[in-house]
Amino acid sequence: MDELDVIVEQWQRERPELDLSAIGTAGRFGRFAMLAGRAVEDVFKQHGLQRGEFDVLAALRRSGAPYVLIPSVLAATLMMSRAGMTSRLDRLEAAGLVERRLDPTDRRSFQVALTDQGMVAVDAAMTDHAANEAHLLAPLTASERAALDAILRKLLGSVEVEQS
Repeated sequence: MDELDVIVEQWQRERPELDLSAIGTAGRFGRFAMLAGRAVEDVFKQHGLQRGEFDVLAALRRSGAPYVLIPSVLAATLMMSRAGMTSRLDRLEAAGLVERRLDPTDRRSFQVALTDQGMVAVDAAMTDHAANEAHLLAPLTASERAALDAILRKLLGSVEVEQS
């Protein structure tokens, strides 16, 4: 038994009429997400980045050469407001990891480009991030990870439909 089993057992004693079959699973999922999130944050912190800053650099890096996007695309990709994106870009630009330049196709707009320093930073952080994520899931076999991935994809699809 773990601490969530104890919690469910206590609730079953106090509220036997409730269906508590999902409480342990959801609690474990939430606890894992919280603890894994801390481990992920620690990796980014080792690279002098916050999670949101890494997300911007990663979006630029995985967009492919020439590693340039417009701010509205970055904001949409990261599901955030344009104002929030502006403050992230300000920090990343001050650190020399991205640069803003006028959009040659639309002089009213600008582009965000990954700098050479930004490329080095995101590649190093991504290497450590991938290793950290593999470490977090190491207790699972390959087939268990595949099953968990399929289950989470199904759950997320359901919740995302309900939220939209």
